[in-house]
Amino acid sequence: MRSWKSVLKHLGGPFDLDVNQARMEELDMMMGEPGFWDDQKAAQAIINESNALKDIVNKFLELQDTYENLEVTYELIKEEYDEDLKVELEQEVTVLSKEMNDYELQILLSEEYDKNNAILELHPGAGGTESQDWASMLFRMYTRWGEKHGLKVETLDYLPGDEAGIKSVTLLFKGHNAYGYLKSERGVHRLVRISPFDSSGRRHTSFVSCDVIPELDDTIEIDIRSEDLKVDTYRASGAGGQHINTTDSAIRITHIPTGIVVTCQQERSQIKNREKAMKMLQAKLIQREMDEQKAQMDEIRGEQKEIGWGSQIRSYVFHPYSMVKDHRTNVETGNVQAVMDGDIDLFIDGYLRSRM
Repeated sequence: MRSWKSVLKHLGGPFDLDVNQARMEELDMMMGEPGFWDDQKAAQAIINESNALKDIVNKFLELQDTYENLEVTYELIKEEYDEDLKVELEQEVTVLSKEMNDYELQILLSEEYDKNNAILELHPGAGGTESQDWASMLFRMYTRWGEKHGLKVETLDYLPGDEAGIKSVTLLFKGHNAYGYLKSERGVHRLVRISPFDSSGRRHTSFVSCDVIPELDDTIEIDIRSEDLKVDTYRASGAGGQHINTTDSAIRITHIPTGIVVTCQQERSQIKNREKAMKMLQAKLIQREMDEQKAQMDEIRGEQKEIGWGSQIRSYVFHPYSMVKDHRTNVETGNVQAVMDGDIDLFIDGYLRSRM
């Protein structure tokens, strides 16, 4: 049976039981101090951190207790063999192994914004209807993935294609560690298939770029000057071209110095759409800064990474064979239908572990 200590052998800094328990005690003391609720935003941040730590520590202790119980059962079987007990042990070990694997991944999500909600954008490449249809397939795939993981999925912006598919879509995934998991999907996704839009039945290759950024809460501030913004309003539209309302409530904000553009049409209120669009802009500016820092570090290390439309992270092949392969980790599967139904955890798992 897998050693319990092997769960933590790579984790080091991200997890230390004693450190986490000490931090929990510190947070409990802070929550008991007079005037704790004077600053409600700061108080809520402390409560959220405390709850997250309690979940991590309690799950660790639960898994540890289960492991030790199974070890006792294993020793009993060695002393006096019992076939029924052996079958039961094997089943429980399988369950525990999966729970330990999931827990290990959760602990790995220790970067600054991993715990945040995630904003995911899909943009088709050249190819018109073909690539726009591919974007709609990915839209469905990520929506299914989010629902399977108990995340709340909201469509912030949706621009339908002229004939089929979508020209662009922005999704918000609400839930703990949403960004930590979905950050692995950032990049270009490539599809190879027989096109349903080609009467000659030829094989086509399509590309869609996926961008993922963390949603920032109100405690994170970034200076954005009003004179650097160009704000446009327009009439919102949903899937199939149906109007959400008859007023110009949708918002498009352009950050002039960087050229970053964000849009939001989810709410009927122009004010609410503007608030959400500003949060998206803040997140994109922070992501841009993080990318610039990473590029500088790559240059120092001498790393050369191609950043362009041809640098796909994953290929989805429907013809002449069935396969989905992640080019960063070489993780692959022949069950294309399951992947398109949202079963992408094997790729997320492979990516996160490759960074250990």
